[in-house]
Amino acid sequence: MNLNLKNPIAFFDLETTGLNVSKDRIVEIAIVKVSPNGKEETKTFRVNPGIPIPAESSAIHGIFDEDVKDEPTFKEIGKTIAKYIEGCDLAGYNSNRFDIPLLAEEFLRADIDTDMRKRKHVDVQTIFHKMEQRTLTAAYKFYCAKDLEGAHGAEADTVATYEVLKSQLDRYEDLENDIDYLAKFSTQNKNVDFAGMIIYDKKGVETFNFGKNKGKAVEAVLKEQPGYYGWIMNNDFPRYTKKVLTEIKLRNFNM
Repeated sequence: MNLNLKNPIAFFDLETTGLNVSKDRIVEIAIVKVSPNGKEETKTFRVNPGIPIPAESSAIHGIFDEDVKDEPTFKEIGKTIAKYIEGCDLAGYNSNRFDIPLLAEEFLRADIDTDMRKRKHVDVQTIFHKMEQRTLTAAYKFYCAKDLEGAHGAEADTVATYEVLKSQLDRYEDLENDIDYLAKFSTQNKNVDFAGMIIYDKKGVETFNFGKNKGKAVEAVLKEQPGYYGWIMNNDFPRYTKKVLTEIKLRNFNM
């Protein structure tokens, strides 16, 4: 089943130096851009992360320091990537919890102004876990009846993710072929920031989703605990989380 699209959608996958959204860097990004007319275009970018790639990460994706030492940094190619996915909704495998937050961090770190909150986000892993609860390799075998060659390579994983979503639409009649629906269905929390540190509660109130203030309204915490804002800003939290928190804080000053 082909996707029913109102906007182009960019399936993407990141290979990185690690799993810390705040500290780790992209070493490879692959994008499959699908247009409403069904046209598909694939681009893969290798990136010099500017920091050493840990051996345990290289063991997974097969990319070593030597492979990327002559590649451009994200700051050098970030605008090209931002332009390529401009106007696109976004999709990936575990993308809502990892790839989108980390990509947002890289854009901010490179001083590239692109607001990904305005896009729809479809997380194929969440759909899969709600329906079957397995891994991408198993998902590809289960839905597409194929072995995933080159697993943990960004392009192979991205193409497989795209094929899995199309097969999910063929298999489940109650899944609507509509990106608005799929974005809502594949979202576990309604995040305010990409990392899910701040979420909307059932009443639409911005609420902390971690630590001692988990479940408490952000505005109330900032008012009752003035030092909490400074503590977050001075510690190892994602830049995008800090950006969103600052927006909430400044919004109250402007009221």
